[in-house]
Amino acid sequence: MQLRIYGIKNCNTMKKTFDFLESEGIEYEFVDYKKQAPDAALLVKFADKVGFESLINKRGTTYRKLEDSDKEKLESEKSALAVLAEKSSMIKRPIVEFPNGDLILGFEPDEIKGKM
Repeated sequence: MQLRIYGIKNCNTMKKTFDFLESEGIEYEFVDYKKQAPDAALLVKFADKVGFESLINKRGTTYRKLEDSDKEKLESEKSALAVLAEKSSMIKRPIVEFPNGDLILGFEPDEIKGKM
């Protein structure tokens, strides 16, 4: 497996990530949540590595538009992962998955270079 990037193509942070990877000559596979929605197994795998709370992007529009009842669902892992599967725009971006299974959440160029 090569480096795998999860996110949404039109996100500014994703664009920065793509530009960085290309400028560094790092090959990657991109998984676009809009074309291939994350399933429960993938989200559980991520949550096991970084904690489900870390997956939630609380700074984005999708989170801010949530009803309070949906925000309450984000307090337990099982219901939070169900919300994230349904509203993939609310997953922190990018998620960078390395061939060894390590993950980095967000655009962290120094960390990416350090793991390559």
